[in-house]
Amino acid sequence: MDKSGFDRLPLEWIRAFEAAARLGSFTAAAEECGLTQSAISQRIGHLEARLGAQLFIRQARQITLTSEGEAWLPHVQGALLGLRDSTDAVFGVSRNRIAISASASVHELWVVPRMGRLAQVSGAEITLSTMVVAAGETAEEATIRIRYGGGDWPVSYAQPLYEERMSPVVASGLLGRGPWQELPRLAVAGPRPGWARWCEQTGTPTTPVPSLRFDSFSAALAAAREGHGVLLASLPLVARDLREGRLERVSDHVLHHHETYWLLGTRERVSRRQWQQLSACLTDATGAL
Repeated sequence: MDKSGFDRLPLEWIRAFEAAARLGSFTAAAEECGLTQSAISQRIGHLEARLGAQLFIRQARQITLTSEGEAWLPHVQGALLGLRDSTDAVFGVSRNRIAISASASVHELWVVPRMGRLAQVSGAEITLSTMVVAAGETAEEATIRIRYGGGDWPVSYAQPLYEERMSPVVASGLLGRGPWQELPRLAVAGPRPGWARWCEQTGTPTTPVPSLRFDSFSAALAAAREGHGVLLASLPLVARDLREGRLERVSDHVLHHHETYWLLGTRERVSRRQWQQLSACLTDATGAL
């Protein structure tokens, strides 16, 4: 390829190549870039034609880099990273507004206690939106998203907030009313393990069956604080209540779960430097507590 051909390489073609090579999929690259799979494929096809070289070996269910594509990829990634960092430094793309989308429970129990440090470190205006209110958002509308799962989202940045660990907790005033296993149980809908898993692993009786059920962890936690029953709680989310004596653990057994809350971001919405600041603040287990 001659020099004039190189000068006319559109940046969006190069970005499509980098995303597909990094993610190993045209479909995943399309999701990250906000395009269709055919648009990614078309851009990479144009790039290959302009370069006069094949970058990917296309198979029925997967793509792999050719030797030329594999050799070129680190140079492309280094150039894009340098472009992002220099843009942040010169034009202030580190942004002075941060929008964090999460459940109400995570905002109340995890994000808000860390907002003082987050505001100080980032120097940004911070907006919190809940998943229910922002149900129609796209990945581009929130600077940072916090979601529960296994961490397999097709995003540029992903880091777990904490390791999920669960154990029963109860208000101190209930402990004098007999064995905790006989106290009313509080149930929470959602992806976390419930009382059935706890009873299975610990040999605890499956009764009494919970008569109070909640669709959010924060509501169930409020009921536990008021003494309405025993809550199988996410220990990182109730750390402050345990430390300040509002709740007490009633078992040394801990139920571990492979899923947890993840901090998610894209290069289009957050710079690398800003991601490092945000993740350092929001994945700190101690926070401002």
